[in-house]
Amino acid sequence: MLRWIVFAIIYVVLGLYTLQALKTAIRYPWVHYLFIAISILVLGNFIYQFTWGAAEGRVLSRPKSYAFGFMITVVAFQVITILFLFSEDIFRVVSGVYQKFTGNAKAFSLPERRRFLSILGLGIAALPFGALLYGMYKGKYNFKVFKYALEFEDLPDAFDGYRITQISDIHSGSLDNRKKIEYAVDLINKQQGDVILFTGDLVNNLATEMEPWMALFSTLEAKDGKFSVLGNHDYGDYVDWETEALKRQNLEDLKVIQRDIGFVLMLNENRYLKRGNDKIALVGVENWGRGGFKKAGDLGKATTTIAKDDFKILMSHDPSHWEDVVLFDDLHYHLTLSGHTHGMQFGIEIPGWVKWSPASWRYKYWAGVYKEKGQFINVNRGLGFLGYPGRVGIWPEISVITLKKKTI
Repeated sequence: MLRWIVFAIIYVVLGLYTLQALKTAIRYPWVHYLFIAISILVLGNFIYQFTWGAAEGRVLSRPKSYAFGFMITVVAFQVITILFLFSEDIFRVVSGVYQKFTGNAKAFSLPERRRFLSILGLGIAALPFGALLYGMYKGKYNFKVFKYALEFEDLPDAFDGYRITQISDIHSGSLDNRKKIEYAVDLINKQQGDVILFTGDLVNNLATEMEPWMALFSTLEAKDGKFSVLGNHDYGDYVDWETEALKRQNLEDLKVIQRDIGFVLMLNENRYLKRGNDKIALVGVENWGRGGFKKAGDLGKATTTIAKDDFKILMSHDPSHWEDVVLFDDLHYHLTLSGHTHGMQFGIEIPGWVKWSPASWRYKYWAGVYKEKGQFINVNRGLGFLGYPGRVGIWPEISVITLKKKTI
C-alpha cells in the first residue's frame, strides 16, 4: 500500500508542476480542468488495474497494458515539460540568492521568458505524447514486410531462390482487433513463402489466450509447411500456478494448440526440407535466453541426426542464444531466425540513415539481419506487442528471406 501512496504523491507533484506550465502558456481554464480530469482518470485506472483489477499472470493483460500505456503517455508529457521549466526555476533560485546577498530588493523576474519556456516545453512534450497515443491506436497494427536476400556459397542448387516467411512473437493475449489480424494473416499468405517459420511467444501467460485466434491462424499456408518453436512466454513461467501439474498441463495444451493450427512444433529436434535430391536441415530448439530466462534449448540434442556439411537453418527464439552459444558451436549454422526483442516496440528507423531503439542497450542483435563468423541471424521485430499496447517507430514485422546461391 505504501508504494502506491508514494507513487501517487510523485505523480501528483509532477502533475501540479505541469499544470503551472499550462496556466502560464494557455489562458483558457477549461484546458486546465481537462488536464486535471485526464490525470486523475489515468492515475485511478492505473492503480485499479494493478491492484483490485489485476488479472491472472504477471505479464500485462489487455486492461492492464492500456492502463500502463496511458500512464507512460501522461508521465512522458509531464517529465519533458518539467525539464524545460526546471532551468527557469534554477535561474529564479540563483537570482533570489543574488538579491539577498547583494541587498538588492528589486524584484528580478522574466515572465516572458517563463511563458516562452512553458510553450516550448509543452510543444516538445506533445510530440512523444501524440506518438505514444498513435502507437496505441494505429502503430501496433502497422504491419511491415521486411525483405532480405542472403547469399551462400554452399547453398544446395535446388534451393536457389527459396523463400522463407518468418513471423515471431504473436502474443495473442494482447491482440484486440480481429480485422487487423485478419489483414496480417492475409499479408503473410500473400508473400507466398515456400515455408513459414514461427519463432516463439504465441501467448503472454496462458494457452487459452490463443483459442479465439486458432481458426484464423490455421489459414496460414506454405508449400513446404509451417514450423514453430517455443518462446519464453509459452512456458507459463509468468503465472503463479497452484501446482506444477497445472503449469505442465498449460504447456501441453499450448503444444496441442500449435499442432491444431498446423504448425510442426520443434522441441530440440530437426527436419529436412527437400527439393529433388537436395535438402537443407531445419533445426528448432526450445527457448534459451541470457540471464534469468529459461535455458531449455539443446543444440546437441537437436542435431543428433544432422551431418556437419548440411546446410542448416536454426530457429531459436532469443538472439542472445546466437550470440552466446550458437556462434561458438562446432556446427556451422548458416542462418538463425530469432525474435524476442520486439525492438522494444519503440525507436527510430530510417533505412540507410538511422536505426535505434532502447533495445540496443540490452541486445547487440535486436532487429534485422546481422552477420558474424560467416553466419547470419535475422531478429524479427515481432507481429504482436506486449506491455505497452502499441508501437512507435518499430513496426510489427513479417520477414521474407530469399536464399540465394552465391556465384564465385
